[in-house]
Amino acid sequence: MQDLKVTLIQSELHWQNSGANLAMFEEKIWQIEEPTDLIVLPEMFNTGFTMDAQSVAEQMNLTTFKWMKQMAAQTSAVVTGSFIVKENSNYYNRLIWMRPDGTWNKYDKRHLFRMANEHEHFSGGQEIIIEEIKGWKICPLVCYDLRFPVWSRNKSTNGELGYDLLLYVANWPAVRVVAWDTLLKARAIENLAYCAGLNRVGKDGNNIAYNGHSGVYDPKGETLYLEDEKEAIKTITISKEMLTTYREKFPAQLDADGFEITK
Repeated sequence: MQDLKVTLIQSELHWQNSGANLAMFEEKIWQIEEPTDLIVLPEMFNTGFTMDAQSVAEQMNLTTFKWMKQMAAQTSAVVTGSFIVKENSNYYNRLIWMRPDGTWNKYDKRHLFRMANEHEHFSGGQEIIIEEIKGWKICPLVCYDLRFPVWSRNKSTNGELGYDLLLYVANWPAVRVVAWDTLLKARAIENLAYCAGLNRVGKDGNNIAYNGHSGVYDPKGETLYLEDEKEAIKTITISKEMLTTYREKFPAQLDADGFEITK
């Protein structure tokens, strides 16, 4: 396992305008100044956090999906973020994990934000995914999932933890940013893993304000990166040596409680 380079793109979004957002993010991706392993885009990065699923949803393997495949191939990096997908008669807030070779995986947001009635418009996911880059095991989740630590718990098998980096993509409003900052740190500490969160900035079509605070935290909860409310493109290198050394000195997973999640 080598050190891992993660690029966070904190940006405003064009409301319900996929073409404008894809063009904007393509420009921002080409502004990345160094080789990277993972490019992270926000939740619903091509529309903003809208409940108008019927108007903006895409079928799989159409415009946004193909754009992600193109960006991953051209940058030789994994590209991830969520957008609204229609599958049969259901709508999903679906994170796509697009690899440079064109293979991919998906994670459907489990916890739907009922305060915006997301649960009335979307179907929730049932399975976590663990992906791998350069020997790093990565667990990608979406926004409101951050508030539910059982779902993201880093279980161990024979003392070996399930993932090394916990990743959240979000549209997390400014009014609750203290919770965002606090819970990202908590998820890193309790899971003995790096934790990264990528949020948007600006106002959406519902006049909800977002102030970023995209950040990366190490397993001790120390801040490696924290961006305030401006647009930013930042590549952070996270250390294999630090992670390994800390886990050897502080193997708290050996004392963890066992449990099962019911669906």
